[in-house]
Amino acid sequence: MDDTIMRPVSPARPPAAYIGGKKQLAARLVAMIEGVEHHTYAEPFVGMGGVFLRRRLAPKAEVINDISADVATLFRILQRHYVPLMDLLRFQFTSRREFERLLATDPVTLTDLERAVRFLYLQRVAFGGKVAGRNFGVSPGMPGRFDVTKLATTLVDLNERLSGVIIENLPFQQFIERYDGEGVLFYLDPPYAGGETDYGLGVFSPESFVKLAEQLGKIKGAFILSINDTPSIRDIFAAFKCEAVSLTYTIGSGAATEAKELIVTPPSMVVKAPAPGLFDALLP
Repeated sequence: MDDTIMRPVSPARPPAAYIGGKKQLAARLVAMIEGVEHHTYAEPFVGMGGVFLRRRLAPKAEVINDISADVATLFRILQRHYVPLMDLLRFQFTSRREFERLLATDPVTLTDLERAVRFLYLQRVAFGGKVAGRNFGVSPGMPGRFDVTKLATTLVDLNERLSGVIIENLPFQQFIERYDGEGVLFYLDPPYAGGETDYGLGVFSPESFVKLAEQLGKIKGAFILSINDTPSIRDIFAAFKCEAVSLTYTIGSGAATEAKELIVTPPSMVVKAPAPGLFDALLP
C-alpha cells in the first residue's frame, strides 16, 4: 500500500481567534500542502490550527505541537474529554468580571479541564485573539463574544477532526528533531519577526529564526513556512525559495492595510497542482 495515499477530512473552524492566524493565506497554503507527497504531517507552531484545520486531505499520521501548555491542553481536552468540557462551558457567558477573574487566575493551579475552559473563554472574549496583554473585547451593536450555543457545533467538529492526531507540547527544535524523516512534511507558522513577544516573554526571540533556518537546512523531510516579509527574514532564509505574497487586512471599520508575507520552501521541493475544485468549499 502506498504510504502517501491521502484520506479526505472535513475542514473545521478554529476554536477561537489567535494572533497570527492565517485566515487569508490558508487556502493557498492548504493547496501547497496537499500538493506535496507525505505520509506524516507535522506542525511545530499550531496555535489555534488556522491551517491544520482547514485542510481537506490528510496523510495516515498527523502531529500538532505548541510550546503553549494552554494550547496543547485545549486540543487534548477537545480530543478526549469533549462531553465534560461542554458541561463546564455551558455555565459561561460574556462578562467583564468573569474575564478579569479568569485572566487573574494562574492556569497551573487548575485541572486540565478547567485550564482548557479558561483558555478557550479568554481567547474568544479577548480583543483580536491576543495572548499577551489581553483586553476585554466589546463592540457597540455586536453580541457578546462568548455564546456556547454557537460554539457547540464548532467543538463537536473539532472533537471528530482530532481523532488519531498526536498532540505535543515541546520546543520547536525538539519537535522537529523528534518527528523528522523521509516523507514528513512540516508546516511552520512561527511568530512574526518583530512580534516575538506577542505570545509571552521567553517563548521566541530574533535568534530563534536563525536556529530554525539552520535546522530546516538539515532535515530529511520537507517543509513549508509562512512568515512576514522583512529584510532580516529574507537574509536568514536566503538559502531557500522565498515566494512573496501580498495580503490586505482591515481592523474594525478602519482603512485596509497591505501586508507582505513570505512562503518559504526547500528549493528542490515539488508541489503538484491540487485537484480541480478541491478547495472550493474551504471554510473561511
